[in-house]
Amino acid sequence: MTSTKLAIVYYSSYGTTHAMAQRVAEAAEKHGAEVRLRHVAETAPDEVVEGQEAWAAHRREVEGQPVASPDDLDWADAVVFGSPTRYGHVTSQLQAFIDTLGPLWGQGKLADKVYTAFTSSQTKHGGQESTLLAMHTTFAHFGGIIVPPGYTDPLKFDDGNPYGVGKVTGQSTDLDDTDHAALDHLVVRALTVAEKLAAA
Repeated sequence: MTSTKLAIVYYSSYGTTHAMAQRVAEAAEKHGAEVRLRHVAETAPDEVVEGQEAWAAHRREVEGQPVASPDDLDWADAVVFGSPTRYGHVTSQLQAFIDTLGPLWGQGKLADKVYTAFTSSQTKHGGQESTLLAMHTTFAHFGGIIVPPGYTDPLKFDDGNPYGVGKVTGQSTDLDDTDHAALDHLVVRALTVAEKLAAA
């Protein structure tokens, strides 16, 4: 059987969501998937980005790395979206990318793929669930097959999020063992479902 093609499309301001996306990519590659890891284009004005040291530093860090295009979703069998919360919703940068997908959507090329998602917020009740559900709503409009982690592994009772994976950053953007385990489970579950669909 050919490798499952996985597109990881995300936006990150300060680096947490970027680190989550990298972990998802590593776990997917270990599982045998062919991976495209893509950040979406920055749309915030330069003066806003440069006005915050951590934001400007992260932009420099990802400079030169591949930027997401609609072709990445067309290519993929499975897709993972990642976005920090913004007032309980996805970032404007990720939404701007989603808004470029109309032609693919109109041709039915976003349908029948597996989709799942992850997010991050500074505080525990910072809108993680509503952000993940907003992405699920988008996947439903695509005609996608939404694969949440649910409580399909005991580790989810540590992570506590059945809708996807959510990281509370607080004062630290570093991922811990619980974050790693939850992200690994998320992507392996999505890939396993995609493999079953391909074999059906």
